[in-house]
Amino acid sequence: MALSKNNIDGACEGPLDRMGVSLIGSKVQYTLPVGSHQVDLMPLIGQFIQLSYLGYSICQACGLALKKSYQQGYCYPATQRLASCDLCILKPELCHHHLGTCREPLWGRQHCFQPHRVYLANSSGLKVGITRASTLPTRWLDQGASQAISLLSVSTRRLSGLIEVLLKKHVSDRTAWQQMLKGVPSWEEMCAQRNRLLNLISEDLKEIDVKDIQLLEEPPQAFEYPVLEYPTTVKSLSFDKTPEISGRLLGIKGQYWILETGVLNIRSFTGYQIRLEAQHPLKIQPILRVYPYAQSPLCGAAR
Repeated sequence: MALSKNNIDGACEGPLDRMGVSLIGSKVQYTLPVGSHQVDLMPLIGQFIQLSYLGYSICQACGLALKKSYQQGYCYPATQRLASCDLCILKPELCHHHLGTCREPLWGRQHCFQPHRVYLANSSGLKVGITRASTLPTRWLDQGASQAISLLSVSTRRLSGLIEVLLKKHVSDRTAWQQMLKGVPSWEEMCAQRNRLLNLISEDLKEIDVKDIQLLEEPPQAFEYPVLEYPTTVKSLSFDKTPEISGRLLGIKGQYWILETGVLNIRSFTGYQIRLEAQHPLKIQPILRVYPYAQSPLCGAAR
């Protein structure tokens, strides 16, 4: 089925951004930023929708129009100059702010020198992760976690990364996304798993600055995603290969749309200029789109 002018009742256009998430009890709710619009996705579950890529993307830092984007929505100069695009964002144990070599020292002070959590999540099985304390539970929901629990609170991002390295010897730090999208993982006793892992690294922790580490005893959380039907086989969809993606929206989990035609990782296409069309009117609220480096020599707009 292809949408036509005769059966489109709702549409909006603009650059994509990662989905917004919230909770009503344990039930996950989603919105989708499309340019200056924020679309409530919950009424679209079960509907036939169509996403059309318009051939260019917008840098999330400077607002520059791009034929090709990098690292989930940036122009190339941004990836080379911004601290938020440095390797230490993916591997926080490599943080080099204390060496005086941070690309943006002030940005580093604001983002990396604040409380972080080391956590355990059950997405496709148990995994360890780290995030700023202020981003929970959003981080867990972005990863499609069905269960999650905080282990430790620490004072800096680098310290959380060093502890994650210790825990990775005993538990994965990755989500098997295909398996995560096939259904709900086996239930885990998260408190027992937390205690087991902390016991395993207790001796190694003594070699780290203990005064900046706080043991947490918060209860685990569980989450339910708006999914009508999980796929038995996961087929990945891409705007780079198929500019027009359509089908009935069967559910949303993590940052993925589960369509009857395949799964689409919305976050992977941050900044892509798209047109969203649906059978019924879209529930939309206006939002302000900000490009923080629009006039900065650190990014592409001022080259």
